[in-house]
Amino acid sequence: MESNVQLQLASDYVRFTDKNIFLTGKAGTGKTTFLHRLKKDSVKRMAVVAPTGVAAINAGGVTIHSFFQLPFGPFIPGDGDNPQKRNTSFNANRFHKEKINLIRSLDLLVIDEISMVRADTLDGIDEVLRRYKNHSKPFGGIQLLMIGDLHQLSPVVKQEDWQILKDYYPNLYFFNSKALQKTSPVSIELKHIYRQSDTHFISLLNSIRDNRIDASVLDKLNERYIPDFNPSDEEGYITLTTHNSSAQDINIRKLLQIEQKTQKFAAAIDREFPEFAYPTEVDLELKTGAQVMFVKNDTSRDKLFYNGKIGKIVRMTAELIYVKCPGDLAEIPVQKAEWQNIKYTLNAATKEVEESVIGTFTQFPLKLAWAITIHKSQGLTFERAIIDANAAFAHGQVYVALSRCKSFEGMVLSSAISYGSVKTDGAIAAYTRDASNNEPGQEQLNRSKIAFQQSLLFDLFDFREIKQAFFQLQRIVQENDRVLVPSLADDVLAMGQALEKDIYKVAESFERQLRTLLQEDKLPEDYQQLQDRVKKACVYFVDKVRSVLQEELKKFDLETDNKALKKSLTDVFGRLQKATHIKVMVFNYGVGGFDTIGYLKTKANADIDYEAALKVVPATRKTPAATGTLHAELYSSLWKWRNELAADKHVPVYIVLPQKSLIELVERLPSTLQELESIKGIGKTKVKAFGKTILELIARYCDKKGIDRNPMEMKLKEPKLKPDTKEVSLGMLRAGKSVSQIASERGLTVNTIEGHLIHFIGNGRVEINEVVGEGKIKLISDYISENNPESMNDVKMALGEKVSFTEIKAVMIHLEYTHVAG
Repeated sequence: MESNVQLQLASDYVRFTDKNIFLTGKAGTGKTTFLHRLKKDSVKRMAVVAPTGVAAINAGGVTIHSFFQLPFGPFIPGDGDNPQKRNTSFNANRFHKEKINLIRSLDLLVIDEISMVRADTLDGIDEVLRRYKNHSKPFGGIQLLMIGDLHQLSPVVKQEDWQILKDYYPNLYFFNSKALQKTSPVSIELKHIYRQSDTHFISLLNSIRDNRIDASVLDKLNERYIPDFNPSDEEGYITLTTHNSSAQDINIRKLLQIEQKTQKFAAAIDREFPEFAYPTEVDLELKTGAQVMFVKNDTSRDKLFYNGKIGKIVRMTAELIYVKCPGDLAEIPVQKAEWQNIKYTLNAATKEVEESVIGTFTQFPLKLAWAITIHKSQGLTFERAIIDANAAFAHGQVYVALSRCKSFEGMVLSSAISYGSVKTDGAIAAYTRDASNNEPGQEQLNRSKIAFQQSLLFDLFDFREIKQAFFQLQRIVQENDRVLVPSLADDVLAMGQALEKDIYKVAESFERQLRTLLQEDKLPEDYQQLQDRVKKACVYFVDKVRSVLQEELKKFDLETDNKALKKSLTDVFGRLQKATHIKVMVFNYGVGGFDTIGYLKTKANADIDYEAALKVVPATRKTPAATGTLHAELYSSLWKWRNELAADKHVPVYIVLPQKSLIELVERLPSTLQELESIKGIGKTKVKAFGKTILELIARYCDKKGIDRNPMEMKLKEPKLKPDTKEVSLGMLRAGKSVSQIASERGLTVNTIEGHLIHFIGNGRVEINEVVGEGKIKLISDYISENNPESMNDVKMALGEKVSFTEIKAVMIHLEYTHVAG
């Protein structure tokens, strides 16, 4: 009954929470069985990994290092929460798009044989998952199910690796992972032992496992110490050794003693199946009379053998090997069996994680079994075993060896056991004791279920990712408005105002309502009043995000000749579009109500489908939108002519005509070659080459629109007489004009005029309060003095729409000037 309770608790934690789980239990308690059932029944999209090839094949998964492309050397942990302080040693390992999409789709990662996984390896997994899933959450927000027994085989670390890692970890057991310690994982122990039924033997094993060893325990164990024990082959004993060479020597010696002809059976290996994962020999050499062990469970309904069952070969053909096991009445006819090497893939149609077979290994499921290493015996069960643990070199080896035996009487010790060979590592004992004392129950499970669903609801209405991307876009545009399409700065400003009014403020208000409703101790999925509010909110937000963001973003024209600026714009614009697309998809799903699995799938699918769903990529389109630009149609005509000419001549577009020249042409509408030559970026050579074409395009447009052009005010050629544009703006300010009036009269943007005036704050010719209001000066100054931010973006992120980038820059320059002047 207790076993069923723990199994159900573990299953519920996996299904209904996002808690990381350490599922443990003594040898033979059914951990592997739990994993196989989970693979069949899980509603979450999952992948299974293990530290070794054989463990991965047995668990039906893949190795940790192959899945995550981790280096085999030590991993130095960074600060996962701080992008600037993360480990960057994986930069050379470029993941394929398919692998990235697979990671983004995962809800659950199962790590089998966790006792052998090093802490730095787990932090390496965290690094990969943060990079491709969610950079702000440990393990990218993917739930971990870690299965294993810390009292069994421990992590392997070379001395030179430990010299590097000892400054970062007290030891390399998985629970010292920096990332895992941030997640407060729960530990659930399976307690019912299926392997042994002898309660006295179970008690002895528990004493060893729990480090409760006294003279009586050792005396009882050493009753099975039988020097020079030499059983007959008919008794079916297997020797467990500490080293592979010892096991091989015993098997070869025993095989040679049999006066029968050796028969060889070659394995068939198809496609990819790594050598380190071979479950038995590629060239299996056997004789009639040889003692063998099954290395696979019988999958037929007869269940004639299991992994670890021992018997003797009685006869062989090319297709069948007949094995007789002690206690069995009949011989077992053994055929070749197939092992599969799998790869996880994402089904493009269903968005489900699927296992695809990338290779097979076909061989008789047998190996010579007079001896086997303790390491390779993990997970196996033996009726009779001789244990040679005198040279035990790793923590947990003796316990693993003893716990392979089904009964006390079936165990023989070839060397006596001493205190030193079975002593439990103090760190393991302390961790196990603490986990046992804090094992969760139904009440903690219910709290975790509620907390998980609440966190997903807050995530649904969280606009931080959109805010961050938009802040960056806004900053780039404001700082580079003179080399961008004239309308872009105004479009971004208008969008920012709409975002603040129609989305951010409404979301903050709704979040307060959510927090009030969520004070009720109810599961959000089952709380009807909450569901009704969520549905209504999703109806509102899906409409606003589409109209304010998604549709308006399609109209933005990011065209510029500056390659570095264009890349920055394209990158941040892409992040903003992607975040917008995901929000539209999850809000659209939420219109029908909130449920955990549906939300997780919808969000993951939206992430994966982003590129396919994105219909327009403004930064690379063939014609600019120029929406809102003065004389937008003319701008598009000139832009298209310039790009086609550049393509014909095989030169960059700015060689033909810089972007700023295009903008000035549209603003000033020259009508003569002399006027055309006065445009910045167009000299005598370009006027001669294609001046007439440009003037014809402008004239055709003006005739079509009925525009009467006045002669342009020609710019003075003498550099000394050319007015300083900043001084002009300052002069107009001193004449009593406002910033907006100056901008209007000069045909420039407000941001540009503010930039002119900020220049003079740095030399004391303009007072800060002539550009920025007193309240905002205090707000920005206080934040800077208290937090010492590294950049304007940090200030903007903290203060939001209360201040603009221009105001922040003005205050920073003012503070620097007053500091120097003081």
